[in-house]
Amino acid sequence: MLKKLQEKWKVGIGRLILIIATFAMGGSLCGYLGRKLLGFTGMEKGVLWVVAYVLLVTILWPLCVIVISIPLGQFVFFRNYLKKVFARISGRKK
Repeated sequence: MLKKLQEKWKVGIGRLILIIATFAMGGSLCGYLGRKLLGFTGMEKGVLWVVAYVLLVTILWPLCVIVISIPLGQFVFFRNYLKKVFARISGRKK
């Protein structure tokens, strides 16, 4: 699996590890911030909380990944990755 990602993204093993670490830390930060921000609302955990959490995490994830990518030296990769993701979501081809 790692070999396929290396080939797809055209990166060496060291850079692949940094990219995977950025995805992991960005996702963890996003989940943490989502829970903290919803904690300030005083909303009880239930269906509405879950819907709000999913929406909030969806908005926060790209920001968290970009922030984490900077100190790990992967900003250019994630800038390009997010451009592709947003192009696919909006229906434009890249």
